[in-house]
Amino acid sequence: MDKIRAVENNLRKAVAIHGKPVEQYALEERMQFYHVPGLSLAVIHDGEVEWARGYGSKETGKPEPISPDTLFQAASISKPVAAMAALSLVEKGILNLDEDVNQKLRTWKVPENEFTQVEKVTLRRILSHSAGLTIHGFMGYPKVKDIPGLTQILDGTPPANSAEVRVDVPPGSIWRYSGGGTTVAQLLMMDVSGRPFAELMQESVLEKIGMTSSTYEQPLPEFMSGREATAHRPDGTGYEGAWHTYPEQAAAGLWTTPTDLAKFVIEVQRSLQGKANYVLNQQTTQEMLTLQKGKYGLGLHIEEDGAVTWFGHGGSNAGYRNQMIGLMDSGQGVVVMTNGDLGTLLIWEVIRSVASVYGWHAFGTREKACLASMPASSKEIVGIYAIEDVPDLKFSIHVQGDRLIVDIPEIYPQGLTLYPQSETAFFLAEDAAELVFSMDEKPVACQLCFQDTTLKAIQVPSP
Repeated sequence: MDKIRAVENNLRKAVAIHGKPVEQYALEERMQFYHVPGLSLAVIHDGEVEWARGYGSKETGKPEPISPDTLFQAASISKPVAAMAALSLVEKGILNLDEDVNQKLRTWKVPENEFTQVEKVTLRRILSHSAGLTIHGFMGYPKVKDIPGLTQILDGTPPANSAEVRVDVPPGSIWRYSGGGTTVAQLLMMDVSGRPFAELMQESVLEKIGMTSSTYEQPLPEFMSGREATAHRPDGTGYEGAWHTYPEQAAAGLWTTPTDLAKFVIEVQRSLQGKANYVLNQQTTQEMLTLQKGKYGLGLHIEEDGAVTWFGHGGSNAGYRNQMIGLMDSGQGVVVMTNGDLGTLLIWEVIRSVASVYGWHAFGTREKACLASMPASSKEIVGIYAIEDVPDLKFSIHVQGDRLIVDIPEIYPQGLTLYPQSETAFFLAEDAAELVFSMDEKPVACQLCFQDTTLKAIQVPSP
């Protein structure tokens, strides 16, 4: 109980201001700040789920609480679980990691073009996001909309709401996240097994590792209805129809709980040690956790944080944000799931709290120095900015007292402070994002850098 209370009251931002104590927050306080109605988490310690709890409500304004048994859409965390099933087919000799997937695809083929003449789309490249396939992610379908089939999704034909999935760079040449590629893998698994995807996943992975509160069925089957958390927009209001349907099951279609995903993490950790292997043998698990391209193995993100190496995956569907973490060399980990579009920053604050309380020596708060007062350039920086590659996505900067405040409605909630490092460089404490302004350019330009992404924005006239 002491550790639970400590986690609940030890949330912290990514950055602490040099010379000031690390600010700590209560979970409920930060849920309100990020307009996230509900959160559920499971903590893994010494190879077991040590505890799991739910916080908040399934739906804004309604009393039904989140519990450890509440279902969430796992979103892209669907991908590593599906990758485990694909690798089990490789172990059985039904699939080959390095074979052209068109050799086994039956109901649809990856269209050949100049990029596939020399290098081919393979399962290894799909699972490591290096197959050269397009489409980053999917929007899902409200309940009132027609649901497309897989071939319609892959060809981008109505009623699909995404563009066609195609190879547009040489396979193997770059790392680029592709939900479209994962959808090709879904069809490949269905073609070689002759099974509906949800049924294949149930028998090959979910049942074997005890994920009894999980399903890839889309939409959510009737016998599980009533357990799900409603999806919520950035302002905390619910989505029409409660949630979207994702026929792209391998990429985004898993319904589950943090406890069930923790079982997946534990299975990977134990299989790596040769202690479990209910789905994959030790050698295949080692390959799954071997960097292939960028920071990805086969279906899993792999990262080093100081002396700690961890694997995991995030998830982002309409109204749901999630993160799964497992430490590579110890039986530690955490899964956090939320039913709000602004859940990502909250999730990482929770992960930092868990890491601190459990002594992981990873996911710590970094310290940065900042100027004692706002620079003179602030007056020129104030305004509205449009993202260069996504002109409809805008953010604003305004003065509030002695601070500069940034508001990016679809990414950050209103009211995040910009801390000045110099006349032109600023950072956000919440996620260490950096904003660097070019004052010599007119209109003022801005480089927005966060994680491995850099976006350019230009100041635009106020409406």
